[in-house]
Amino acid sequence: MASISEITNYLESLAPLSTQESYDNCGLIVGEPNTTVSGVLISLDCTEVVVEEAISLGCNLIISHHPIVFKGLKQLNGKNYVERTVIKAIKNDIALYAIHTNLDNYQYGVNFEIGSRLGLKNLKVLAPTKKKLLKYVVFCPREYAQQVSKAMFESGAGQIGDYSECSFETEGTGYFKPEEKANPFIGEKNKREKVEETKIEMISPLANKSAVITAMKAAHPYEEVAYDVYLLENENQFEGAGMVGELEESVAAPDFLNFVKKEFNCGVIRHTAVVKEKIQRVAFCGGSGSFLIQSAKRNKADIYLTGDLKYHEFFDAEDQIILADIGHFESEQFTPNLIYGILKKNFINFALYLSKVKTNPLNYL
Repeated sequence: MASISEITNYLESLAPLSTQESYDNCGLIVGEPNTTVSGVLISLDCTEVVVEEAISLGCNLIISHHPIVFKGLKQLNGKNYVERTVIKAIKNDIALYAIHTNLDNYQYGVNFEIGSRLGLKNLKVLAPTKKKLLKYVVFCPREYAQQVSKAMFESGAGQIGDYSECSFETEGTGYFKPEEKANPFIGEKNKREKVEETKIEMISPLANKSAVITAMKAAHPYEEVAYDVYLLENENQFEGAGMVGELEESVAAPDFLNFVKKEFNCGVIRHTAVVKEKIQRVAFCGGSGSFLIQSAKRNKADIYLTGDLKYHEFFDAEDQIILADIGHFESEQFTPNLIYGILKKNFINFALYLSKVKTNPLNYL
């Protein structure tokens, strides 16, 4: 049987906690990591009713997209739904785990699921993250270059999009003098040595830093490893908020809006003036995405789909793009299906359920 930590560690290998936004609260909120999992219930939100559903199904782990504890809790008196949900989970030994903006920022996460359901091709991240890539430079004897590179690759370095084991090597000469207390792999104490070395360079996400350095040092023959780590200004094109893609063929704007309304079961779509006769390039962001309006315009999208747009934010369209608010819940409703699919492919030794509770607090006349 799998433990909670085995499941969460796998999810975090895809969507590391370090990629969540600063305001977020992803991860294991309630529960002990070493607990054996009897069953997992997956939901968009975690509420008292969802906890009751987990109890009825015999599940001791709830994985939700939205964290039940978003702001700090100073008391647990049951005075609101957040406190009551946490208390009910603790009393019934049910762990609560949230995978929120880290799954939003994952290349094949929330927005990839939306893009797939919209039938879009050439999907790319709308607003790539910055200062989330590290460059590693390490020097080693030439005959150990392959060994060191292999260890770094296996720890997650050298991946650029759909290309793996990406690195650059140059040859040179290294100089050093082992002092009296040293235990040199090459050379003699108190004698300056010259070694033909290979300089290895590769990148990896910031989240992999500890694993890459540990693997590199373990594979390296030197007692003291010479290496540098640089934080890059480069955008990580494969991690970030929102996505943009293209329809196979352009579609009349009203037809596309009706398609979206049906596909996402929207009670209503609020949108700006239909300034584009045809829709082909589509930008979108699950949840609250007003912060990406300008990115959608810069990417020459015909329409931008998201949720939670405020009145004054609709003016930002400036007749350059159609802004369409399809609803927060509606835009993210398929996220549990995404999580279910990920776990179903990799874990078979516990029951896995999609919540049947409708957590959308909004209703439409």
